[in-house]
Amino acid sequence: MLDDDGLPLDEVGAWAKDKHDRLRKYVDISRAARRKFVEGSGGATYIDLYCGAGRAVVRETGETIDGSPLVAFKCAREGGVPFSEIHIADTDEEKCRAATQRIANAGGRAAVEIGLAGDTAARIIARLNKYGLHFAFLDPFNLDDLPFSVIEAFSGLKRIDMLIHVSAQDLQRNLDAYSMSADGPLDHFAPGWRTAVSQKQTQKATRAAYIAYWASKMEALGLPPARHAELVSGTTKNQRLYWLVFVSRSDFAKSLWEKIRNVSGQGELL
Repeated sequence: MLDDDGLPLDEVGAWAKDKHDRLRKYVDISRAARRKFVEGSGGATYIDLYCGAGRAVVRETGETIDGSPLVAFKCAREGGVPFSEIHIADTDEEKCRAATQRIANAGGRAAVEIGLAGDTAARIIARLNKYGLHFAFLDPFNLDDLPFSVIEAFSGLKRIDMLIHVSAQDLQRNLDAYSMSADGPLDHFAPGWRTAVSQKQTQKATRAAYIAYWASKMEALGLPPARHAELVSGTTKNQRLYWLVFVSRSDFAKSLWEKIRNVSGQGELL
């Protein structure tokens, strides 16, 4: 499916609008902090390892909406503090090029990488100013698409905030199948979990223990997740879909997230 600009569209569920609303709100509420780095020598960057085509159609309504890279770019510009650099990546080259073109059409410029997140993260990080303020939006389709090596790579940056999509639906539907795989998605997402999480308990307890273990691995890197994260539910069947987990070393950044994370009053991560 093509948009009016002749470029391809992603297809998303209606809940994507809620997810992008949180992204937009964080980019907006953090603009004062970003300004200090944009006007200084370090700069402020936006990083999106799963950028898609930059525009999408909502399957339930047919509405076309901006994807995450355009949401972040436009919000920062409209707030008067545009990002110094935008780095986007995806495994789909056609979609990645489309997102790059759409950012250019909107008056911006993005550096682009093609490939798996574990590879593109390393290449992007190598180009970043180590004194800058960096914000990464990590929105994979499933747990397997976000190996923990990506978070480890970003942990080497002095100032890095991450907003991470964790698929609760993937974990809920596939826990048994993933657990039986010797080197499966759960092992990539949270290596070492089998020695820390007992599987001799209910599925609900196992899922909670698994997520707690994943959070502890980030804490060990000096990147403690914010105390709460947003559980987003489907608009028609009240489905458990995903959490948005905010991760930062900065107490101030986490205080900003607390102001916007739970506008709908839905569930918490732990």
